[in-house]
Amino acid sequence: MTTSEGRVRQARASILGFACNQGFLFALLYLGLPLGPAPAVAGRAGLVAVLVCMIVAFALAGAGRCRRALSRASDALIGLRAAPLAVAGVALAALGWAGMAPWPVLVGLEGLCLGVPTALLLGAWGRALGAVPIERSVPEVFIGSALGAVVCLIFAALPIEGLYLVLFALPLGSGAALRVLAPAVEEPPADEPPLRAAEEAAQLSGRILGGTALYGVAAGAVEAFSSRAGDDVTALGLTLFLFVLYCLAALQLYGGTPLAGVRAVLPTAGGADAGPLDGAYRLAVLLMMSGFLFVPLLGSFSVPGESVVLAGYLGMFAVLISLFLAMGRISGHDAALSFARGFAALFAGEIAGLGTGVALGALPLGRVASFAVVALAGIAVLYAYLFLFTDRDLRALSVAVERTDRFEEACRAIAADAGLSKREAELLPLALRGRTSERMAAELFISKNTVDTHMRRIYAKCGVHSRQELIDLGERVERELPPPGC
Repeated sequence: MTTSEGRVRQARASILGFACNQGFLFALLYLGLPLGPAPAVAGRAGLVAVLVCMIVAFALAGAGRCRRALSRASDALIGLRAAPLAVAGVALAALGWAGMAPWPVLVGLEGLCLGVPTALLLGAWGRALGAVPIERSVPEVFIGSALGAVVCLIFAALPIEGLYLVLFALPLGSGAALRVLAPAVEEPPADEPPLRAAEEAAQLSGRILGGTALYGVAAGAVEAFSSRAGDDVTALGLTLFLFVLYCLAALQLYGGTPLAGVRAVLPTAGGADAGPLDGAYRLAVLLMMSGFLFVPLLGSFSVPGESVVLAGYLGMFAVLISLFLAMGRISGHDAALSFARGFAALFAGEIAGLGTGVALGALPLGRVASFAVVALAGIAVLYAYLFLFTDRDLRALSVAVERTDRFEEACRAIAADAGLSKREAELLPLALRGRTSERMAAELFISKNTVDTHMRRIYAKCGVHSRQELIDLGERVERELPPPGC
């Protein structure tokens, strides 16, 4: 199989599989699992249970002792094409409709049986998407998300009761795609990024996670408000429709040659001051703020204004996925770890927002409570955008990712030109970053003598005589690489 054919195969599997994953996630979080005659509060409790279990799974994935066990569980789930997740959803819905278990028990089972496997699949997608360059993975995220929203919209809109339960079979497609992609992502990257990129990642991660949590707070508060809208299917349909339009616009803004109409309505900065996700990020914030501002006005026309806010939130969700991939890229860690940290912050904020919205709605304030919830959510979004998670952060990430990608490309070029073996190619980036033989031996679990032997062969094949000459060669090759996009 040629390189071009391999990329097409990877892109096709990523887009279709991620579309299945997103369609299922949208159905789980916004349509909810049908539990038959259970009271209305069961739907909201089920959402909280799923989010809590996902947060716990993500937190455990970030802990060294549990990461290996969860990785094995994820591999087993993918090996079964995520069939246990699909079966669990259908079985719980059947139990609910048959009235064979009280709804609190079903809600707890929903969290454990659906929330944990969903978190494992999200982490697996972080690893799969993180295995390809950002310029390829980001469009795959937006296209897959848009397709997932279209599928969810179609099944939710058809006038057949309970038909959307078919969406809970989508993990089968997600798991099948991950099995196709698995050979390329068996092992996480063993090397570390350049020191400067690692420092930038550490400085940005705290602010970005803080902003991510606030976006979750805003979305959760609006979801608590939207639960009283009365026509959830109509509201969700508008949300998904606007989100699909958002993805189309974001793809145009992300590309180097956006359509003239898109450029006129949504101008982006040019030159070195622009980051590849700037336009998509601004558009998501604009969509959310438009919903906040026009909730009262749209409500008077029987249009659920909170649907506009949630469409912007879904857009932000896609942007955040791309940013988590970028964070994993420049930190040198498995992108699944970035997904775990980022989504834990996002969903924790969403739970906090839900609790705040429900608490304000319980006060005897009438419509004032709804407007208070919307106002607080809008303030949270503005604060996150202006002070925590800014355009400057996006640009810094873009520069760091580009630097990391160029370094890796230079390593690949040197390895190919010199005819380095697989082990020698693994040692090359570590040597170019100034690692000692002792540290390289420890990182790759080999002896120092083996490292020294490989290094002598690398010097001979590359035509250099010392570590400094090898580093100079790497810097020279990196400078000679063509600019991005050429």
